[in-house]
Order: sequence, then C-alpha cells, then structure tokens
Amino acid sequence: MKGVIWRVASPNGSSNLKPLSRIIFSIGVVAVFITFASWFFLSYPIGSTVHGYFNGVESSQTSGLSVSQKINTTSVDLHKNSSLDLVDNKTVIDLQPSIVSSGVLSDNSSKIEQIDTNSNSQLPLSESASPKIVPVTKEASALETSDSAPKEPIPMASTNSSIMKGCDLYHGNWIYDSSGPLYTNKSCPVLTQTQNCQGNGRPDKDYENWRWKPFQCDIPRFDPRKFLDLMRGKTLAFIGDSVARNQMESMMCILWQVEEPKNQGTRKMQRYYFESTSVTIVRIWSSWLVKHNSEPFDFAPAGVEKIYLESPDEMFMEFLPTFDVVVLSSGHWFTKQSVYILNNEIVGGQLWWPDKSRRAKINSVEAFGISVETILTALVKHPNYTGLTILRSYSPDHYEGGGWNTGGSCTGKVKPLAPGELVENKYLASMYEQQVTGFNRAAKKETDRSKMVLMDITEAFQYRHDGHPGPYRSTDPNKITKRGRNGRPPPQDCLHWCMPGPVDAWNEIVFEIIKREYDSDNTS
Repeated sequence: MKGVIWRVASPNGSSNLKPLSRIIFSIGVVAVFITFASWFFLSYPIGSTVHGYFNGVESSQTSGLSVSQKINTTSVDLHKNSSLDLVDNKTVIDLQPSIVSSGVLSDNSSKIEQIDTNSNSQLPLSESASPKIVPVTKEASALETSDSAPKEPIPMASTNSSIMKGCDLYHGNWIYDSSGPLYTNKSCPVLTQTQNCQGNGRPDKDYENWRWKPFQCDIPRFDPRKFLDLMRGKTLAFIGDSVARNQMESMMCILWQVEEPKNQGTRKMQRYYFESTSVTIVRIWSSWLVKHNSEPFDFAPAGVEKIYLESPDEMFMEFLPTFDVVVLSSGHWFTKQSVYILNNEIVGGQLWWPDKSRRAKINSVEAFGISVETILTALVKHPNYTGLTILRSYSPDHYEGGGWNTGGSCTGKVKPLAPGELVENKYLASMYEQQVTGFNRAAKKETDRSKMVLMDITEAFQYRHDGHPGPYRSTDPNKITKRGRNGRPPPQDCLHWCMPGPVDAWNEIVFEIIKREYDSDNTS
C-alpha cells in the first residue's frame, strides 16, 4: 500500500512530494535541538567563560587565592610570529650564513660604588602562593592570540608542575608580575656596575618585572634556599664570555639573599663557597671555548688571535672533573678579528684576510658551529667528567640601526616587543642554526656517563629589547643618554642584560633543568 502523499505548491507552480513520515521526523529533531539549546544557554550564560582559561589553566583554580589576590598582568604571546622554530631539535630556518661587523663590549669586572636610587616598593607574594596569571587589561586582550594556549588545558596542580618531563620550558609568554624581582641592585654586592641599570640612573624599571611563563606549566619563583639544598655538595660552573659572567652574577645575586658566600677565587677562576650546604659557584673566562693564542701561524702574523677550532680550551678543561653542572656561553666573540685554524690549516678569518687571491673555506658563523661541536664533544667524551652540561643558546642583542660601534641603539625601550614587531635578523638566525647543528652533532657522541641539555632561550629573548643597559652603563652624572641633535645615539650596551632583569629568567630555567636531573621525586 502506498503511503499518504502531501502535495505542496512551489513558487514556480510545480509541486514537491514529501512523505508525511519524513516531515514528522524533521519536526521532532528541531524540537529536540531547541529544547537542548534552551537548557545550555540557561545553564551557561554568554560571557561566563570569558578569560576562563589562560595558557591552558582554568582561572577559577588559583591555588587558594581569591580574585583580589591575583596579579594584574599583561602577556606577550611568543607562540605566533616567532622567527625561530625547532622541529625535532633541528632548526627549520634555511639561511646562508652572513658575516657582520658587530662586536662585544669588554669584560670589565671592576667594581664601582653603587648609587642609591629611589624605587617603587613592591609587596612580595607569599612563598607558598602559586598565583594564577590572568589577563585583565585591554592591552593583554590585544596581545593574546588564538593559539597562545595548548590544545587541551593543563591544570596547574602545584608549583612543581613545571618540572614535569612533558613541560616545554622554552615556548611561552612574557607576563608582567607586580611582585617584583628576586633581588634589587642594592642587595647584591657582586653586581658589575655596567649592568647596574638602576644604580646608573635608568629612569624606568618595569623591565625588572616581566617574568617568563611557559605555555604548559609555571616556573616557580627561584627559591635560593631550595636551590642550595638541591645542589648540596656540588659545584656549578659558568664558563664562557662576558654574557656568562652576566648570568653567573645573576645567580650570585639570587643566592646572596639567603647566605653570604666565602670568596675563594683565584687568578684562573672566580669561586664562591656556600658553607651551609658546601655548594660552590664558579666562573671561568673563555672567549671562544676553544684553544686560542696570538702566536704567529703560517702566513698569519703574531698579534692576531688564532682560533684552533678542533681543540677545546685547556684553560678550563683541567678543572672539568670537579664540576657537577656546567653552563656554557659563547658566540659573540666570533665577530672579533681572528684567524680560524682547522686541522693545522688556516681556513678563514674574521676582519682579517690578507691574501685576496686565496679563498677562505669558512666564515665566522660556520667557525662558531664547529667550535660548539668541538667543546661539547670534548665534554661528553671526557673520561673523568660525569656532570650535566647545559648549553645556553645564543643570546640576542638588540642594536638597531648599526652595530655596537657603528651607531646601533636600544635607547628608550621600556617594554618587551609585542607579537608581530620582531624584525628579521639573519645573522642571529644563522648563529643559532649553527649552534643547534653543533649541539646535535655532539649529542650523537654522548656516552652513558655524559648528559647534555640545550637551554633554548634565543626565541624568547628576541622580545626583550627593553632589558639591556643601553646608555646607562656607568655612574657618570654627565653621561649622554639621549640622541643628539644630529639623531646619533649615545654609546650604549644592547648586548648584556640589566640586573635585576631578564637574565634572571635564565637561572630560573637552569634551576628547573637541575631539578629534572637531581630531583627524581619531582619535589622541591
């Protein structure tokens, strides 16, 4: 038997046939949908979840803090528009290495009496508090992007969540933390005056308050007492250039807040001993991390620095077996005048190449990559060194409009760059690429006794052009801090970092890396 047919007139006069049963079914589906939708919107009004999650953390879970106790913050999202990216620890940037004529400032370790400056007092957070970071300003909303959080929210269970094996420490945001820095320029007696920005008269200080926040977790504020307990009986060595000195002094400033160490330094190394836990902090100067001297070699005369790319720097290798953790810093000295020697042959030079008829085999960027592989291989293969090696990736400088000696400037930078504001820096990208390549090659030679970690800070610190001393390098009251009438900037430092400042984040990350190595129970 045929079913009943409804005949419905269409606009053009034709007719459409619809089975009655299909129409009844459709009406039923619509009714169910309307009922469900009404229940949903009554239960969850529009706007109830605005800012409900920030970087994958539910805002209502604030570790026992009320809304009034939360920190007012803005965030800078580094997930989008980042100029560097890693895939399986290999850079995806494909750039031809370029040689630039920039340089570094001398490692002036002389101490000058610090000047007292007025600063806004900040109320410290309780040590036990783990405040949630919630964007509450228009600026924060404008800076956030749709993919600034992980695909699935990860709740912050405690301050130890950041040492979970799955947490990526190197991709995240700079967030403004009104609780202030870990120390002040007046509470650290070992701070080199050229990095004492407040003592040198810098008028702003918000650069001290931006903290690094990974997307997947939270890095707790550095607890110096817990660090000393974790490192009990061990030695941490910072080896490298003046940026290594910058990081070592940051670590000392933090630890000095709970204990004054004994200075046991020698001509070959700075050495501070914390008696309560038998912890030693060491710094050794090594410009290139590989062997170098100024003696004549082949057609390169005396007086020009010779860099032996296949040989580690013996200045610190003799002390290596006494170190438990080594943090390496290098790269910026490859812009200095020098001759590159590999396998007993001159293969290139920086700002030096007298024989124009002979082609150099490598440039300064490639030489840097070779040196990284050389020193890391020497450490992982050393028969008497079983410590943890941390290679801090290349530290960005922020000279705009030229190099340190050609009118480059970072004058007037008072907050981090926002997403989309980065300017492509091919030299930085090339140096980073060579460093990562050298690290990966050395990693293939690791033994069961050796441990090596790439502390990948380059991408995040490209955004911190505000964190350098700039023209505030000395206590001279007559120093020039603004551009002249001709627009030329004053002499300044856009390579090293103010203290307190962004450099302190490096040591918070070092602490997290060491936790993963020594704190097997993930407790602190």
